[in-house]
Amino acid sequence: MELIDLNILQTALPANDGKSYTLSDFIGKKIVLYFYPKDKTSGCTLQAQGYRDLQDEFKSLNTVILGISRDGVKSHSGFIEKEALNFLLLSDKDKLYHEAFQVLKPKKMYGKDVIGVIRSTFIFNEQGELIHSLRAVKAEQDPFEVLEYLKKL
Repeated sequence: MELIDLNILQTALPANDGKSYTLSDFIGKKIVLYFYPKDKTSGCTLQAQGYRDLQDEFKSLNTVILGISRDGVKSHSGFIEKEALNFLLLSDKDKLYHEAFQVLKPKKMYGKDVIGVIRSTFIFNEQGELIHSLRAVKAEQDPFEVLEYLKKL
């Protein structure tokens, strides 16, 4: 398995509902933690809509979905409202989780060097252990691939 500093599980991040959460708050459920670049962008919207539309199936598998980006809580709240999202979005403005999960990489954007988010998804079992990771996922396919993986457990 990947080398990720899982002590981060105890670090709380603010969510769109006004509360703060650690990943260990969800022990007892499987956790899908997906990193995405930015609220309200085309790919991120498709990915979020996929998780929204499959929410009942994830719930039937005792799984909670958590989206995470560097956007603030206010941006997350607008994204949730606009897309009728039915899961939490965590704000990682200080990039603590992004760095722990190694999802920030140099990229080119409009010819400039930037540090961007590599769209990635991590799956934890009910005990909070990382059991699967997916890197450089396709936004539209990710929710379906994650659901298929969970169905096989």
